[in-house]
Amino acid sequence: MPDKEPRAELDARYSDERATAVPWRDAVTRLAEAEVYWLTTVRPDGRPHVTPLIGVWADGAWHFCTGAHERKAKNLRGNPHVVLTTGSNSLREGYDLVVEGEAVRVGDEARLRRLAGAWEAKYGAEWHFDVRDGLFVNPGAGEAVVFEVTPRTAFGFGKGETYSQTRWRFP
Repeated sequence: MPDKEPRAELDARYSDERATAVPWRDAVTRLAEAEVYWLTTVRPDGRPHVTPLIGVWADGAWHFCTGAHERKAKNLRGNPHVVLTTGSNSLREGYDLVVEGEAVRVGDEARLRRLAGAWEAKYGAEWHFDVRDGLFVNPGAGEAVVFEVTPRTAFGFGKGETYSQTRWRFP
């Protein structure tokens, strides 16, 4: 699926007067290059659950994997809405991203093989996955389901000399 070009809006209330809205392609580059992400899911009782994890950007969406019995997978069975965050923990430099969307399970084995290759290319041989029965399989770690998150709304927060807040709205 190709990247959708969203409408970028700069929020002047939270942006330096010299700031401009950041193009989506720049945000995608940052999403693709990030190594660690934070995923927020919703527990059955409505409480949030946040966990760090790794993932890859491919086909216009962010992808992550998890064991079928882990808390986030259980949460997604009842509520697919998620928030993904990544960025820098520094106040005066870097760029933070927040992506809202729905996590949809990926089961197509040809696609899973491409994603498995992307995981290994990004994170190394330690993150090698075979694909079997619609799952990622790692001999040392077991089986994992794979999800994609296509952005519905995203926010970017520039820090440093030129603070900015960009909102991207998707068609």
